[in-house]
Amino acid sequence: MSVLGLVGSSCGGLDTRFRAELAAPAAARGHRLAVTLTPTAHRWLDAAGELDGLAALTDLPVRSASRLPGEPRPHPDPPVFLFAPASANSVAKLALGIADNQALTVLGDVLGDPAVTVILGYQVTDARFRHPAWRRHLDTLAEAGVRVRRLEYGKPWSEILDLLPAPTG
Repeated sequence: MSVLGLVGSSCGGLDTRFRAELAAPAAARGHRLAVTLTPTAHRWLDAAGELDGLAALTDLPVRSASRLPGEPRPHPDPPVFLFAPASANSVAKLALGIADNQALTVLGDVLGDPAVTVILGYQVTDARFRHPAWRRHLDTLAEAGVRVRRLEYGKPWSEILDLLPAPTG
């Protein structure tokens, strides 16, 4: 079973849609989930009572904090990452190389590696497209080989799973 690095940040719907529309369907397709959340996403899912259900989908810990020196690595190196939902804040930080939390650290460490597939599903308001830096952030990530797609309002997030390569093993 191949490992899928599933990364999530705090966006509207995270508390009700992340497990139901991303994690559970990815696991059902045969992916072994290595879930990493931004600290705020972890807090939101915890408050919604979603962490236990998310943890039940994988044999790996759901993480949001970095490990201490000397602690073993909790996840193997995934050949594929899906970052969804990705907030405007997290997209900007990733494009600029800012790794101020564990979720952005794991993604930043593989960005541009041709052996690793990274798919990013962002969720932003239409107003974000007027910001002068937004297009540059998306272009930067695309130049690094990231497959960038918008999670459309009113459509299931699970549509982005069709961009994942089939699990191996």
